[in-house]
Amino acid sequence: MSVDTLSVMDEEPGPLTETRTESLTEPLTESLTGRLRDEAGAAGEAECARLASTADREELARALVEPGRPLWSRELAAFRLGCAGDRRAFEALVLLLNHRDPERCVCAAHALAELRDPRTPRAAAALATNPLRSAYALHPVRLLTALRAPESAPALIATLERLLVPRRPKADAAPAPEEPHWRVALACVEGLGQLGDDRARPVLESALSRPRLSGAAAEALSRLPAE
Repeated sequence: MSVDTLSVMDEEPGPLTETRTESLTEPLTESLTGRLRDEAGAAGEAECARLASTADREELARALVEPGRPLWSRELAAFRLGCAGDRRAFEALVLLLNHRDPERCVCAAHALAELRDPRTPRAAAALATNPLRSAYALHPVRLLTALRAPESAPALIATLERLLVPRRPKADAAPAPEEPHWRVALACVEGLGQLGDDRARPVLESALSRPRLSGAAAEALSRLPAE
């Protein structure tokens, strides 16, 4: 996801057809529509095509709340509304950002960055720092980096500090693999380097000792303000 130039802004949403800046929106829409068309099957093909092409925001908004709607239709409606800046998509996109399916997380993160809702940084920070959801924190971490919000650096620091603490295996349990969530930790390291917040120096120095993180940690430290 290449949305690091975006920031959170409080603005009125533009027309559904408005180009909102990011070159990834069109290819992501095509990829999303193809994936969801397969998920919908023959029975949902017409509805999928309609939701993918309609310029009627009210139709998309109804798809978010109507009982009995399948997940794929809610996802497509939320993505299109989010990319159009319609904040009715916010709650659905936050749920999708923490989904077990990485493809859904990617699309939700992009739409949330395009949405520019001031609630997004706090929601992403809550997901990233939740110790029970570490396996699903990768895209919230990347979104926080892209948003460059006041919540971003503290959340990434807290998440990385927690992930660097060695896990103690339960009695009679097989040893846990080293750094089971190392990709999330790596995203935190890279994100802190991009944010350039000097508060990250101690945790980045701690990351230097981890083989999978050391190179990125050294690079991130080089991007911090000189002491």
